[in-house]
Amino acid sequence: MGLFGTNGVRGKANEKITPSLAMDIARSLGKYMKGEGTIAIGKDTRISGDMLKSAAIAGALSAGLEVIDIGTAPTPSIQYYVRDYADAGIVITASHNPREDNGIKLIAGDGTEFSREGEAEVEKIYFAKDFTPANWDQTGNLRKDLSANNYYINGIINAVDSKRIQKKGFRVAVDTGCGAGSLTLPFLLRRLGCEVITINAQPDGTFPWRNPEPTPDVLGELIDIVKNYGADMGVAQDGDADRAVFIDENGNFIDEEILLAMLGKHILNIKKGPLVTPVSSSKRLLDIAKENGVEIVWTAVGSINVARKMMEIGAVYGGEGNGGLIFPEHQYCRDGAMACAKLLEIMASGVKLSEMAADVPKYSNFKTKVRCKNLLGTMEAVKKEILRKENNVDTTDGLKIWRDEGWLLIRPSGTEPIIRIFAEAENDEQAIRLMKEGEELVNQYNK
Repeated sequence: MGLFGTNGVRGKANEKITPSLAMDIARSLGKYMKGEGTIAIGKDTRISGDMLKSAAIAGALSAGLEVIDIGTAPTPSIQYYVRDYADAGIVITASHNPREDNGIKLIAGDGTEFSREGEAEVEKIYFAKDFTPANWDQTGNLRKDLSANNYYINGIINAVDSKRIQKKGFRVAVDTGCGAGSLTLPFLLRRLGCEVITINAQPDGTFPWRNPEPTPDVLGELIDIVKNYGADMGVAQDGDADRAVFIDENGNFIDEEILLAMLGKHILNIKKGPLVTPVSSSKRLLDIAKENGVEIVWTAVGSINVARKMMEIGAVYGGEGNGGLIFPEHQYCRDGAMACAKLLEIMASGVKLSEMAADVPKYSNFKTKVRCKNLLGTMEAVKKEILRKENNVDTTDGLKIWRDEGWLLIRPSGTEPIIRIFAEAENDEQAIRLMKEGEELVNQYNK
C-alpha cells in the first residue's frame, strides 16, 4: 500500500499518524516545491491536531518554505485561503473518520486537493527520505493569520443570492458535531438572515456527543429539533465540514444520492453544462443530465478526481453521493457550507426541501464490502471473469457492470484491504440480487 489513500493519509493518531510522519510529509512537500514558496497549514478540531500541525510546520520551515499558520478551520475554508494567499497547503484532518483518528491532506496552489501525480512525487520523496534541508540562514519564516474563516464566509455570501435568502428569514437547525464547521456554518447562516438553532456547535476534538460522521442514526436529536421547532431545514456536518447532510422540514433525512441529484436538477434549470460525478454515484444524476440534454462524465472515486475533471471540461456542477458537493462558482472542492447556502438560495424561490427530494428519479441502492488478504490478486481474477462474461463494463475505477435493470460496481478500497460492492436498480429486490451477485463473485476468488 502507498502513503496516500483516496483522501490523504489517515489512521489512528500517535500510532500511524505521528509527529514524525507529519514532519516528513511536510519536508517531502518542501523538496517537491524546491524549497520555495508559501504554504498555509491548518487543522480541524481533533485533539491531536496541534501536535501534528506543529510537526508539519517544523518540517515545512526546515525545507525553507514560508509558513502561514491559519489555526482551526474547515477544510474548504483552508482550500479557499490557499487558492488566494499561498502556493500550497496542508490540512491536518481525518474528515469523517472516528475521533481517535487523524490525517494529513495536501492542497495545491489553486485550492484543489493535490493531484494524484503530485501525491506520487511527494510519496516518492517521502519513502526515499530524500529531503533537502535549508541552510541555517534560509529556513522559512512563520506567521499566523486567523482570518481564513471570515474570508471563507464572505466568499460564500458573495457566491449566492444572499439578499434573497435574507428576506426569507429561514429557521435552520444545525449540528456541526463539535467539528471545524462550528467556527463557520452557524455564523454564515446568521449573516444570511437565518434564525439558527445549534447543537454540538462548540469546537471539541473529543467529539463528546457523536462521532464525526453525520449518519442518520446519530442525528435523532437534530431531527427532533427540526420537527419540534418548525425548522425549514436541518443540516449536519462531518469533522472537517467539507460535507453536509440535510433534514427536510418534516424531519426526514435526505439520502446523499438524492441530495446530489436534486441540487443538480435545480442548477441545470438555471444554466446548462456538463456534470461530473464518480462511477459510484447513482443513476439519478445521469437521468437528470439526459433530461436536460447535457453530458455527464464519470470519474474514479475521490473528490480530487471530480474537481479536476470539472475544471478540465468546464462543468457547471459535480460531486459525490456522500454529501460532498462542488460548486465551481465558489471553488473546486467539496464544500458543506456552500451546499447549505445554495439550498437556501433555491428554497428562497418558494420550494421546500421535501419537494426537491421528491422531484428526482427513484432507485434502490445497496452496498457491502469483502475483506481480502490479496486485494490485487482477487481484483485481477474478478476482472478477468467479468470481462469474459459481460458486454457493458466501465473500468474507470474498479469494474462497473451496466445491466438493463441497474448496475453493479466492484472496486478496491484506496485505504483498506477491502473490496467494496455497490448496486443500484429500480427496486430493492433487484438491487439486493445484484449486490449478492457481486459479493459471491468476489468471494469465489478471495483466496
